[in-house]
Amino acid sequence: MANTAFIGLGVMGYPMAGHLVAAGHEVTVFNRTAAKAEQWVGEHGGASAETPAAAADGAEFVFLCVGDDPDVRQVTTGAGGVLESMADGTVLVDHTTASAEVAREVHAAALECNVGFIDAPISGGQAGAENGVLTVMCGGDEVDFDRAAPVIDAYSRACTLLGGPGSGQLCKMVNQIAIAGLLQGLSEGVDFANRAGLDIEKVVDTISQGAAGSWQMENRATTMAAGEFDFGFALDWMRKDLGICLREGDRVGASLPVTALVDQFYAQLQRQGHGRWDSSSLISLLADS
Repeated sequence: MANTAFIGLGVMGYPMAGHLVAAGHEVTVFNRTAAKAEQWVGEHGGASAETPAAAADGAEFVFLCVGDDPDVRQVTTGAGGVLESMADGTVLVDHTTASAEVAREVHAAALECNVGFIDAPISGGQAGAENGVLTVMCGGDEVDFDRAAPVIDAYSRACTLLGGPGSGQLCKMVNQIAIAGLLQGLSEGVDFANRAGLDIEKVVDTISQGAAGSWQMENRATTMAAGEFDFGFALDWMRKDLGICLREGDRVGASLPVTALVDQFYAQLQRQGHGRWDSSSLISLLADS
């Protein structure tokens, strides 16, 4: 069992850190809002620290799940960041969905400290985090991955090394690009079914068994039809992710027309004040048309 630290106790990090405790690992947590860290300690045990560096002191593995590139930089290479205290031979694992650029940047900074680094964005949503069945997409050096994977197993059902530093983030971009187009197609299909007078549950039961089947269809089609969006993966987060995808697409010369269009649909919902709605709320734009 490992001595670990977990930085960032949002809707994903909070249950992920809890699974580490349940698996028998020692866990020290840090959260920007200290009360959230104390709540976690009260629920799971372990300990909390006042800074990322203090949480990481003495840890063999340090896990991050924060907001975006600036947050990753702040808690790793910034003042009081984890690299100030991580010892030689330890491993830093970043579960944030961020850019491949920042992954390579932190990998280089960690290398200077003789610390391993894995960029390891996750998929599976809040339910996947709570149930410990996340998909983890990793980039980095194989030796560091091989050491970290058995610990990551506490909250994952699949953990794969895709390549060198940044590869995990690039894979997560593929994931989000595919989901964006899928959700728009599903929105149009469900809206069509509603207008055509079909029983959406029967439709989903039928076509989910064929080529159109997907996680989104099985878990979101009926709530989309009912106009229920106060849960799940907030469209504010999805827009952040799609912005990363579009910028990387420009960098590598990839054409992403559907992703760009769906991003603008999400922007429209944000302007309407619905940034915390689930990403499946695209259908609301069709229902109002």
